[in-house]
Amino acid sequence: MNPTDEQSAAADAFHAGQHLALQAGAGTGKTTTLALLARTTQRRGRYLAYNRAIAQDATARFPKNVRCKTAHALAYAAVGHRYTQRLNAPRRPAWQTGQALGLTQAIRIGEREVSQRALSNAVLRTVTQFCHTADPEISRHHVPRLRGLEDQDLHNQLAAHIVPFAHKVWTDLQNPDDGCVRFDHDHYLKIWALTQPRIDADFLLLDEAQDTNPVVEQIFLNQRDHAQLVMVGDSAQAIYHWRGAKDIMTGFDGTQLALSQSFRFGPHLAREANRWLHLANAPIRLTGTPAVPTELGYVDRPDAVLCRTNVGAMTQVMDLLAAGCRTALGGGGDSLRTLAQAARDLKEGRRTNHPELVLFPSWGALQDYAAHDPAGRDLQPLVDLVDTHGTDAILAALARLSPENHAEVTVSTAHKAKGREWARVKIADDFTPPKDSESTDGTGRSVPGPIDDGEARLAYVAVTRTRQRLDLGGLSWVNDHPDGSE
Repeated sequence: MNPTDEQSAAADAFHAGQHLALQAGAGTGKTTTLALLARTTQRRGRYLAYNRAIAQDATARFPKNVRCKTAHALAYAAVGHRYTQRLNAPRRPAWQTGQALGLTQAIRIGEREVSQRALSNAVLRTVTQFCHTADPEISRHHVPRLRGLEDQDLHNQLAAHIVPFAHKVWTDLQNPDDGCVRFDHDHYLKIWALTQPRIDADFLLLDEAQDTNPVVEQIFLNQRDHAQLVMVGDSAQAIYHWRGAKDIMTGFDGTQLALSQSFRFGPHLAREANRWLHLANAPIRLTGTPAVPTELGYVDRPDAVLCRTNVGAMTQVMDLLAAGCRTALGGGGDSLRTLAQAARDLKEGRRTNHPELVLFPSWGALQDYAAHDPAGRDLQPLVDLVDTHGTDAILAALARLSPENHAEVTVSTAHKAKGREWARVKIADDFTPPKDSESTDGTGRSVPGPIDDGEARLAYVAVTRTRQRLDLGGLSWVNDHPDGSE
C-alpha cells in the first residue's frame, strides 16, 4: 500500500531527526505508520507498547533494528528479575497485610467509623497510586478518596493515618527476598523509574501516548538528550484519567503531525466520529475511506454491544442470556464478579473490603446513599440490578458466559473496547444524556446541560469500533442536543 501524504510527512520528519508527536485517529494505521518510519533507518530503535499483546504483534511487523517491549518488560530485565520469588506469592486479603504491618484497629473520622479492613485497603491503594506517578515519595495526595469522606478536612485526617503505613509498605517492597506485602509488576516498574534509567537506543517509539501513566512518561521524556522521541496516540481517546493516565501529546515539545485518514470505516461513520471529536475539543477530524461502506442505523444482531458502565454491561449480559444468546464479556467477568460478591456480603450482613463499597455497614445503608446522596447516584444502577435480579442470579449469569470465539455477541464497556473493532456494533442505553440546565428555551422547555468532554471522548471511542454498521442506540440523544451538530 502506498503511504498517504500524512504518512509521508511523518516519515520525512522522522528522517530529519525531529522529536515527533503523531495524532493518529481511530483506524488510521498508526502501527503501520510507525513500522514505515522504522524501515527508513538502520538506527537502533525501541517500540514501547501499551501491553504485551501489542508488543508481540509489533515484533512481527517491525524491522529487526527495532525491539518491541512494554515498559514493564524493560523494567523487569533491569531490576524486576530480582523480585521473581515475590512476584508469584499467593494472594492474601488486604486486612491480613494490614495486620502484618501493625494496622489492627478501626478509627473514627467525622461521623464514620473506618474499619481496619477499609484502612488496610486504602493503604495498599495509596501505594498503587504512588507507583503510577512520577513522584519520588509517597505523600497524602496519593491517598484515595473514600465515599463519605470526600470533604477535604476529613480526607486529610484519613491521609494522616494512612501515609505512615504506606511508607511501611514501600519499605517492605524494597526487599527482594521476603516481605508481607504482595509484590506486583507495577512495583518493580516504579523501583526502576526511581533509578532514572537510560534506555540504550537511538530512537524511541511510544504507542498509546494519550493514556501514558506519569511514571512511564517520566522514563520516556528522560531519554530526550540521547534519543529521538516519537510518540503516537489519539488525544480524543484519552479515557483513563480516572486511574492516573495522562495525555502527554498536546504539550509535547516537538513537531506535531496527524493521521486523519481512517481505513476502518467510511465517510458516514467518519461524520459521526467528527461530531464527537468536535464535542471533545479534539485536535483532529477524520476522513473515512469511500471504499468502506459503513452505515448507521438499527442493528438487530450486533457482533458487539458497548456499554458505559460495568453494571450496564451486566444488564445486557443477563438480557442476552435470557434470550438464549451465546454471550461473551469483553475483558472477562472478574470485576463484575467481585462487585456482585461485595453486594452479596452487604445483603447478608457482612461488611466488604471492595473499594467502592467499603464504608457501607449494610445493604440498606448503600440503598439509602444511592437514593438520597448526590455523590451516590452512580451506584443506583448497581442497587437496581441487585434488587431486581439478586446476587445469586448475577453470579450464575457470569458463570454462563462463553469465550469470545464461541459467542454470538460480545458485551463490553467502551473502556475495554478501546483498540478493538467489530463488523456490527450497537451502543447500549446506559450512555445517558447530560442533565438539564436551569435555562429554558422559547417554549419553556429546559435546555440540556453541556456535554462533558470526557464523556464525548468515551462516546468517540465507542462509535469508532465498527466497520460495517453502527446502531447509535443509547447515544441517539445527541441528535436532539443543541451542541450535537458541528
